[in-house]
Parts: sequence; C-alpha cells; structure tokens
Amino acid sequence: MTEKDTSQLPPSDGKGTESLAEDFRSNAVRDAVLLPILSVFTGLFIGAIIIIITDNTVITAWRHVFDDPLAAIAATWTSISVAYGALISGSLGIVEIWHGIQAMMQGQGSAELGVAMIPLAESMTQSVPYIFAGLAVALGFQGGLFNIGGEGQLLVGGLSSVWVGYAVTGLPWFIHLPLALLAGIIGAGIWGAIPGILKAYTGGHEVINTIMMNWIIISLSAWLLKVGGPMSREKLPITPEVLPTAQIPQMFSTQGNRFHWGFFLALAVAAFVWWLLYKTTLGFEIRMLGANPKAARYSGIHVRRLYVIVMTVSGALAGLAGSVQTLAVDHWVGLGFSGGLGFDAIALALLGKSHPLGVVLAAILFGTLRNGATRMQSVARIPIDIITIVQALVIVFIAAPAIIRWIFRLRTGGEAAAPIFTKGWGS
Repeated sequence: MTEKDTSQLPPSDGKGTESLAEDFRSNAVRDAVLLPILSVFTGLFIGAIIIIITDNTVITAWRHVFDDPLAAIAATWTSISVAYGALISGSLGIVEIWHGIQAMMQGQGSAELGVAMIPLAESMTQSVPYIFAGLAVALGFQGGLFNIGGEGQLLVGGLSSVWVGYAVTGLPWFIHLPLALLAGIIGAGIWGAIPGILKAYTGGHEVINTIMMNWIIISLSAWLLKVGGPMSREKLPITPEVLPTAQIPQMFSTQGNRFHWGFFLALAVAAFVWWLLYKTTLGFEIRMLGANPKAARYSGIHVRRLYVIVMTVSGALAGLAGSVQTLAVDHWVGLGFSGGLGFDAIALALLGKSHPLGVVLAAILFGTLRNGATRMQSVARIPIDIITIVQALVIVFIAAPAIIRWIFRLRTGGEAAAPIFTKGWGS
C-alpha cells in the first residue's frame, strides 16, 4: 500500500470542519434569534418616535424648548414611559403579579395573585389563534406555497365547530368536544384542499385561488348568518351559543380570566408540526419541495400529491384557529368573525422564519402587543393603531434583515452557507 500524495492539497488554515460548522451555527443562531430581537427593538424605538410626534403636550413643550429645555425632555420621557408602561402593565402585569406574590407570602391568600395574573393570561389567550394561523401559513411556506386563504379557512373551521357545538345534542363532553374540534379540522382541511388540487392538476396559482375561496366563504357566511338565515340566532346575525359540553374549559375561575386549555393544545400542535417537518420523510419531502420543486420532481417525489397534502394540512391548522376561538372564548360566530387574523398569520410566519418555535414566539408577541394596546389606549390616550404600526415596522425589518444589519453593523459572514431557495411561493 502506498501513502496518499498530499502535496497537491491546499494548505490548512487550522480551522477544520468543526470550526466552520461552529461558525455557521453561530451565524444561524444570530439570524434566528438576534435579528428578530433587534427588529422588535427597532420597531418599538420608531414607535416611540411616532408617539412623541403625535403627542400635543410634547409638541407644545418642544416649541418652547429654549425657554425650558428640561421641561421638553421631561415631557418626552413621560409620554414614552407612560405609553410603554401601560403597554407592559396591560399585557404582562409584572408589577401587579409581584404585589400578588408578596400578598400570598404574607398569608393574605391567592385571590389577589389570581387577579394580577389576568393581563398575562389574557395575552396568552389572545395568542392562541395566532399560533394556529401562523403555523398554517408557515407550513405552506415550507412547502413553497403561499396560503393566503387563512382568513376563509379559519371561518370555515369556526362555523363547522359551532354548528356541531349547538346542533348536536345529548352527547357527553368527552365525545362532543372532540367531535366539534374534528368538524372544524375536517371542514377547513377540505376548504384548503381545493386550492391544492387546483394547483396540482390545473396549475392554478394558490394565491389567486385562496383569495377567491376567502370571498366565497365570506359571502356564504353572510347568507348563513343573516337574520332568518340557516345558522342565525333569532333576530340576531350570529349563531346560537355552543352547548357547555362542546366548550373548551377555562383553567381558572377568577372573574375576567379567560385563559383556557386551548393554549396547551396550540403548543402541542406546534410540536407536532415541528416533528412532521423535521423528523419524518413526509416533512423532508415538503421542505425539499419548498426549496426546489424541480429537484423534488426529478428525485421521484410525487409533487402533485404534496401540493394537496400541504394545502389540506395548512387549511386544517387555520381551521383550528377558528374552532378553538369559538369553542373556548366566543362560543358563537358572527359577521366579521375572523377580523383579519388570517392575514396577520402571514406576518407571523415571516416573523417566525416559518419555523414552529419561531411562530409560537411571534404569536405570543402579537398577542401581548394586542392585549397591551387596549390599556395603552385607555391610560396613555395612545391610539391602538400605534401598535399596528409597530407590528408593521417589525415585519418590515424582519422581511428586510439587511436594514437591521446595516443599522447595528452586524457581519454577514455566514450568509454564503445559507440554503438558496430557487422556487417558492413568490414564483
């Protein structure tokens, strides 16, 4: 045996493959964790500027800045601190929870702590439909499909679950509740499968088809829920209330605390989606389809079948958003039930980088901002639209990470190793 000739090998730089892998992982972690955090911070910072320039007290103080500069600075700080203080207090209730813990430690009972937990519990409650809807869009992105039909799919899920919830009677809760949830999953799954079938067998673009499906179900629901319609309550354009046996129970009996077991169902579904995408053959095929449809087809993957599967599962996930919201919180469906949640899900998927864990964190962020916006509006007299502006700014910075890298002077060393998507939902 002869030794290999190593004279022609390039000189080693001493790093080795392990160091290169570590560099890539560090850059990947930075992009996955640091960039979203900096995007949120930048959005809040610009939001603070908007709060300042829309506050008449601050504007008046700065008009007389040469007379009393400290007063202008104090007015600016007061405006920002009161607004964001109300936001944090209304969404997390950190100070109230601390006082509740102190009261419980002093033997005054846990009632005060239960009341103090309401803001945090409400933020988690509002994040539940965001988690389901965000997972729906993220799964579509992973498969190279843009499911813009979440608005209609969650409406189908809500209507299907509510109908089973009030029309089917005489069942115990352990049968009635799963049956109502299953109805929403199946109904929305079928609704999502239709654009998938059209994409697979006719080439119809899923964006156009899902938009049209949205309008179909919105118009259909308007007929179903109109006064005297098939699903309307007497003299009201809303459905009858879901029976107690089909309602998802709340976890606490404290008045005003709406936190329910659906939150843990959402976390379980997110874990399932992660397992499906990263631990199964089907998930690998879905991600391969999203990365390069031509390569997936040439490797023997049944692309048409995957289109239908992705859109069906995506629709079912969006349907769960409507089902859980109606069975746990609203207990009925009315006109305008979805309220733009299906479109917010697109932002959630982008913010979460189409990863289940990222979607959960983004959904909690959106739920927290939405819940805190109400208190910010009432305490600081800040329009709730400011929170919408902050969310939009965060999405802009997430969608264009080069802006954040430029602002904070972050290196871009690991980008060459990142996967290149040659075809996806935008093609």
